[in-house]
Amino acid sequence: MARRRRPTPPPGAAAPALLVLGLLLLALGSASAEEYDYYSWQSDNFHTGGAGGVAGGGRFYARRPQCVDIPADLRLCHSVGYKRMRLPNLLEHESMPEVRQQAGSWVPLLAKRCHGDTQVFLCSLFAPVCLDRPIYPCRSLCEAVRDSCAPVMETYGFPWPEMLRCDKFPIDNDLCIPMQFSATQTPASKACPPCDNEMKADAIMEHFCASDFALKMKIKEVKREKGDRKLVAAQKKKKVLKMGVLRKRDLKRLVLHLKNGADCPCAQLDSLAGSFLIMGRRADQQLLLTAIHKWDKRSRELRFAVKHMKSHQCPTYHSVFQ
Repeated sequence: MARRRRPTPPPGAAAPALLVLGLLLLALGSASAEEYDYYSWQSDNFHTGGAGGVAGGGRFYARRPQCVDIPADLRLCHSVGYKRMRLPNLLEHESMPEVRQQAGSWVPLLAKRCHGDTQVFLCSLFAPVCLDRPIYPCRSLCEAVRDSCAPVMETYGFPWPEMLRCDKFPIDNDLCIPMQFSATQTPASKACPPCDNEMKADAIMEHFCASDFALKMKIKEVKREKGDRKLVAAQKKKKVLKMGVLRKRDLKRLVLHLKNGADCPCAQLDSLAGSFLIMGRRADQQLLLTAIHKWDKRSRELRFAVKHMKSHQCPTYHSVFQ
């Protein structure tokens, strides 16, 4: 049986976080209390909450913010560079199960390495460091991550979410987490995002959970149409690993869209011989490809993942990247 290996965090994510947060600690003073007053912001100004912990939007929390350990199963932020986080976090998630649920849907984006500061940005909100006041990401950091990662998200049929609108975050002359130097950023891969996946069990299972359906199938032909690439499935030889939103009529004439993928490289499609592990989701009446692997019987990682697909308990995401 293959030993499961976790994906390596994007280079340059943890070290910059330590540097920035270390500077913030020096500026604000060491945080030692277990409870803090809750601060929030609206437009470019920060406002304090009352004793009961009122956020800027008027939401009352059942308890005061606390310092808690970042759990090992919070994959998005466990390697961010600090060990303790505020709860409720800066996205108004009040419990650790809620944080896990919402943060987990962003792990596939982190693996795409669309920007070197993606983890720092997301974790400043999902798992904010414990200080005597919350520290938000700077607007320029949000804009840099959005501009690099939104096109990747659009490939999967997801817009940049309203909760991460960059004009909500403080301008850079406020005390906030800034964008890191360009040297710390990881160059984005030129490959189509659904094709840029390692054959590792953890990565396969993350995409399996984030996708609506999964199949083992043969591909009859690939067409290019309006900037997309269309994968036309062979009529036979389909094995359903996860039915999800698929209907029986979908399986009869199955066509998958590689969104904005007409010209980006996809090594898996260089040859259509053999079978493929296909994962996808339904968006705007289309079936979008989210991940593709050659079906290699010799791969222990693939065999391990497929063996556990039926029994694996996926987190209940509201939607990927929400």
